[in-house]
Formats: sequence, C-alpha cells, structure tokens
Amino acid sequence: MDALFSSGYAADIVLAALLIEAIWLRWRGWSVGDLLPMLLPAALIVVGLRAALTGAAWWWISAPIALSFPVHIADVIRRGRKL
Repeated sequence: MDALFSSGYAADIVLAALLIEAIWLRWRGWSVGDLLPMLLPAALIVVGLRAALTGAAWWWISAPIALSFPVHIADVIRRGRKL
C-alpha cells in the first residue's frame, strides 16, 4: 500500500474512475457542458492530491486545488439557474 500512495497511483485510480464516470454519463446523454463543471473540480483536487503524494513543490499542490474552487462555484451558480 505504501508504494500505491507514494507513487501517486492511488490518485491515478481515482482519476480513472472519474473518467469512467464521465464516459458513462456521456453515454447516458449528458452534455459535455453539464459534465465538465461537475467533474472538473474533483479532478483538480485529485491532481493536487497526486502532487502532494509524490512530493511535488507546493505550487503544484495548491494551484489545482485553488483552481477547483472557482469551477465549483461556477457549477453551483449554473445549477441554481436551472432550478
């Protein structure tokens, strides 16, 4: 298990699961415009996690995590308009 996390492969598995989810939802008829704002924040957070697990510099950790917040807020606003 140590190697799975220290190599960052654990984060890669989560990213693969997000990709499979995106493909499945797209196949079920979701538009890319609905999928991207919904899944991108999670993917960015996992990219930051991967950077932290592999010992990357702080900016490689913080940048994707910080970018996930405005994307998430945009998704929340977009969903609020649909209600």
